Amino acid sequence: MNPFGSKYKNTLLAALIESNISSWKPQLQFVELAAQQVLYESGDELSCIYFPVTAVVSLLHILENGDSTEIAMTGREGVVGISVFMGNNATPSRGVVQQAGTAYRVNSCFIKEQFAESLVVMQLMLRFTQALISQMSQVGVCNRHHGIEQQLSRWLLFNFDRIDGDHLHITHEQIAHLLGVRREGISRSASDLQKLNLIEYQRGNLHLLDRQGLRAVACECYGVVKQEYARLQANPRSVNTPRDALTRLEHMMSMAGRYLVDVAHGEGRDLNHVLISTFYFLCNCFFIGSHHCLCGF
Repeated sequence: MNPFGSKYKNTLLAALIESNISSWKPQLQFVELAAQQVLYESGDELSCIYFPVTAVVSLLHILENGDSTEIAMTGREGVVGISVFMGNNATPSRGVVQQAGTAYRVNSCFIKEQFAESLVVMQLMLRFTQALISQMSQVGVCNRHHGIEQQLSRWLLFNFDRIDGDHLHITHEQIAHLLGVRREGISRSASDLQKLNLIEYQRGNLHLLDRQGLRAVACECYGVVKQEYARLQANPRSVNTPRDALTRLEHMMSMAGRYLVDVAHGEGRDLNHVLISTFYFLCNCFFIGSHHCLCGF
């Protein structure tokens, strides 16, 4: 059973709308997102955010030479554009539609107002942000410590959790680009998974044959991230105190620090640029978010 989905086909949006349906519904714009559509570039100031419904969006870290690596993906469990409500309109990542589909688009000004005025909205947004940070951190560790076959299996499961059906339209080249590895490595790993009758791949069309078998091949990172999302979305109506909100932000900071130390103690490689960038971004989010939590109560 797919872990995501709701009345509005987006778990986070459904919970937000319940908090104030009369305010939210007029703000929703239902849009079609095309594959490879760029929603925003690194450094852009965001005028709107997106709640994916059937689309899946990749968040990419871009290097000066143009190379990029996926640091997280978001589908119908969340929102794309967290920098808007964390107090800094600009974002350090690029948002690219990985799987074409639909989404709800909402104006940034409305999101900021709701985040500042509603404790429920703040809590829901911070819970999702914490889950997203867990995904970013776990992906960074996975890319450093696990083999390509395990990474590919984890990545495929992430995708299939966020779509209807068992088909993906994607090439080996695209997957290699997202994972930051050579295409030949993806081709070999995909071939091995196909020999095990876990997937079927032909000309850019990938079909999942055995989800449980694929999960057995994937590393523990898939389960860690899935469990964190489930934990944080288990009771969307519960509201914590402002102090709890600050504690949540402190936990985010601690998580970023732990994974930075993990990378720093690695052998034979430079510091992982993805985690370094994420760490500094989270520092910024933490201090700005703390101000939001303590002022206005």
